Amino acid sequence: MGRNPNKIPAMQQTTHTVAPTHTIYEFHQDGVTLRLVFMTPAILNDLDLLSRPVTYLTWTAQSSDGSPHQVSILLDVNPLIAVNDSSQTVTTFRNQTSSLDVLSVGSQEQKILNRSGDNLRIDWGYFRLAIPRDENHTTSITPHPAQTFAATGQLPIRDTMEMPETANRSAAHLATVFDLGSVAAQPVTRHLLVSYTESYAIQYLQRNLRPYWQRNNMSVEEMLDKAESQYSTLEARTSAFDTELTADLIKSGGEHYAAIAILSYRQAIAAHKLVADANGDPMLFAKENFSNGCIATVDVFYPSAPIFLFFAPKLLEAQLLPVLEYSSLARWKFPFSPHDLGQYPLANGQVYGGGEKTDDDQMPVEESGNMLILVDAVARAESTPQLAKRYWPQLTKWAEYLKEKGLDPENQLTTDDFAGHVAHNSNLSIKAIDALAAYADLAHLLNQEAVAKQYQTTSKAMAEKWITMAQEGDHYKLAFNSPGTWSQKYNLVWDQLLDYNLFPKTVRETEISFYLKKLNRYGLPLDSRADYTKLDWSVWTATLASTPEQFNSLIDPIYLWINETPTRVPLTDWYDTKTGKQVGFQARSVVGGVFIKALADKQLTSKWRSKVTPQE
Repeated sequence: MGRNPNKIPAMQQTTHTVAPTHTIYEFHQDGVTLRLVFMTPAILNDLDLLSRPVTYLTWTAQSSDGSPHQVSILLDVNPLIAVNDSSQTVTTFRNQTSSLDVLSVGSQEQKILNRSGDNLRIDWGYFRLAIPRDENHTTSITPHPAQTFAATGQLPIRDTMEMPETANRSAAHLATVFDLGSVAAQPVTRHLLVSYTESYAIQYLQRNLRPYWQRNNMSVEEMLDKAESQYSTLEARTSAFDTELTADLIKSGGEHYAAIAILSYRQAIAAHKLVADANGDPMLFAKENFSNGCIATVDVFYPSAPIFLFFAPKLLEAQLLPVLEYSSLARWKFPFSPHDLGQYPLANGQVYGGGEKTDDDQMPVEESGNMLILVDAVARAESTPQLAKRYWPQLTKWAEYLKEKGLDPENQLTTDDFAGHVAHNSNLSIKAIDALAAYADLAHLLNQEAVAKQYQTTSKAMAEKWITMAQEGDHYKLAFNSPGTWSQKYNLVWDQLLDYNLFPKTVRETEISFYLKKLNRYGLPLDSRADYTKLDWSVWTATLASTPEQFNSLIDPIYLWINETPTRVPLTDWYDTKTGKQVGFQARSVVGGVFIKALADKQLTSKWRSKVTPQE
């Protein structure tokens, strides 16, 4: 795969399949067919398995021309995988567990949780290449193993011993070779494990937190042995998971929708770290990849929430908890929700906008609305308002703020901050109105009926005012004071999903009919100001459709885009609907938002939530 090493001819790739937990390649050359499978058992309702940092690679070779062929396979790992840049020094070493031969590489300095930022790579902990001892293999820690292998079919027999060394072109690689022998019509299979382990993963309010899988002090060798012992079981389990989920996604939204959701699945999960708090409770932190590197950004886990609400609401609670805890501290002095907790992996306090000092460039209505809606969504999903009860003073403060400021928002940023400040934002107003309904619902669940009635009445009255303020002929405006504008009203989706029913169905129908007139080749623009769109919001908007035909009309251009985009990056959520080119952002967790269509199917959601695996 890929272009390197460029002096060695590549096998011809014949197929490529992406499933929720598998990526499968097939290659063919000179009478040999080779199948390579990457399997990451990222099953959201099994927290122990989800947090285990292991991916399995499996090769299967067989003859395709009726003749036997001598086949060997090399896996070559550059030490850059364990550092941020090539100027850093690394050490490499080998170990054994009860079932595995393990090669490891990591930085010499091991500065744990030493810095924060965007587009940075971890440089503490160790990358592990773990090979089952019963497989016919050799290993080596040596520079340029691919060159030797291409020439001889073998690895050098000596390891490099001059450590530490700079992780540049001459540094030793981790390498293993499987000798499959004479391969005929009967398939021959080999597998190994790759892992990255670190002793501490996140710093939260100055406390270093361990990965969730280590909450009971499990050792690396024990974790790797357990992962190896479960290989066959997990391969069967994840294959069944992929088959069942794919079928359900097709049933929910069609084949094109299923393809989009499957493509987003692992990325939405990978952009997080699951850690254990001091008492062992799970805390899940998102990284705002390729925008500013913030950690626990509220308007990042708001769009990604559907994937967690669909599979495992406990994981959304694990994202809300750190923000609620931080908001309850005296240091957070504002009457609205914070935007973030810092810059990944240091969650020590807000850095965005005015930080903790001023309200400059904050997102007061945006984040307060996000938090109230999601806390209510978790309460519904878990059939208990315990999280709301624990942090009721904070939620009440935010509800009071939205009651005063939410209907006609002042000039401020929203989650789409790349578009700049907007005053009188009608889509933001919808969020505030639904958030007040969420607060009313939480009050009802907490048996505070007078409060519930008050806020329910308020939200209903505000929704009625919104219709008059936003309507302009055959659609609703981007901003109340801006005639001739329009925007995707994606926040309206919660009015359906959480059964608030504040806005009449005609609002959704009017907007969808208008959107269908504004479609470009690769989708619906975010609003009237530009041709770009957001992947997550577009699927939220499509979920407002009343018929499958309308939904497909909005989804089909997105499916066309994922197949035709000229930009080769991890799935972007911000792209041009005419050219298909990435505008910005990539590899972000917000793509989990595309699961909102599946989440809207209550029976399907109930089915997947019921698959929770007990923790060890």
